[in-house]
Amino acid sequence: MNGVLIIDKAAGMTSHDVVSRVRRIARERSVGHLGTLDPMATGVLPLVLGKMTRLAQFYKDAEKTYEGSIKFGFSTDTYDAEGEVTSESKPVEFGLDELNLAVDKFRGQIQQIPPPFSAKKINGVPAYKLARNNEPVELRPVRVEVKEFEMLSFAGGVATFTARVSAGTYLRSIAHELGMVLGSGAHLSGLRRTQVGEFSAEEAITVEKLETCAASDEELAQVLIQPRKLLPAMPGIFASDEQMAKIRHGNPVNLAEFSKEPLVRIFAGQGELVCVASRVAGTLFQPKIVLCERPSA
Repeated sequence: MNGVLIIDKAAGMTSHDVVSRVRRIARERSVGHLGTLDPMATGVLPLVLGKMTRLAQFYKDAEKTYEGSIKFGFSTDTYDAEGEVTSESKPVEFGLDELNLAVDKFRGQIQQIPPPFSAKKINGVPAYKLARNNEPVELRPVRVEVKEFEMLSFAGGVATFTARVSAGTYLRSIAHELGMVLGSGAHLSGLRRTQVGEFSAEEAITVEKLETCAASDEELAQVLIQPRKLLPAMPGIFASDEQMAKIRHGNPVNLAEFSKEPLVRIFAGQGELVCVASRVAGTLFQPKIVLCERPSA
């Protein structure tokens, strides 16, 4: 099966758990995700199946949108509600105005240290493995961009928020650092991802729904994202029979319509995405990834 599927991940599952279940349900070994979600988090987890796994390289910098909550009063070692408490409980003696002033420090481009319990690698070893063994975890700051970060409410020491961030941004780290700035300690108490790139929660289905659809290949195909919706920032063109013959052999094609675009999507038939091509000179484009069948030797 070749396609893109948007799963609404449930709390308690790892992203790897979801991938494993979808491999079994779809009977497709090649399945990958376009951005990990922590086990506690829910929401949009885009999956690429079959030949569509080749598209993953174009989504590594996709921005993400979240809604969530931060509990003030104490911190945890994982920076979220699943961790062990690492500070004494403190009364929350500030209001929404003071909270918003602190939040201002976390908008725009910021230097952020990933959480010790994260998949970031130190000398090839994931940080969370070192943290679980009580070994030192020394992660370097990473530049990320917080494009939007708005507090929606604040009551009982819990703030709700929405955020739109660049790839690689940890909302857990922001929650933890907010607690440090305000002197109360804090951790991420809830998180739901509502968008990754062009993929939104409205398109997402649960794993249970996917299992139901898997009873029929036709129903299963209907829950896949339409290829023409993929990578909308790239211009697209339908290939002629002559162009398709070249693409199938991995040969460059002339696309007279494009002289400045670095990448172009190429479609065939009823809207099948067959290729992403990169411009090599003028209007000559070389297939970068080919998603259609290549002729046998």
